[in-house]
Amino acid sequence: MGAIQVKDVPDEVREALTAAARRTGQSLQSYVLSILEREARFVRNSEIVDQCPLPGAELSMAEIVAAVRQARDGSDPGHAEGVA
Repeated sequence: MGAIQVKDVPDEVREALTAAARRTGQSLQSYVLSILEREARFVRNSEIVDQCPLPGAELSMAEIVAAVRQARDGSDPGHAEGVA
């Protein structure tokens, strides 16, 4: 297993991460490792999506947000009544 060393971490960043680690009952090292693992999964998932675009992947973020808001408001005529 490799090692990563991060230099010049601002005090407020280290304090925030330490506090978050304490809240989750983890050491700072374990907490930061979990963040790095989550980010690595996200990168891999992004690479997969880039290789095989899904239907609707050409939509902009604004279009996606508008569609979600419309569905939540029930303002879409095709939206089933009482479905969340």
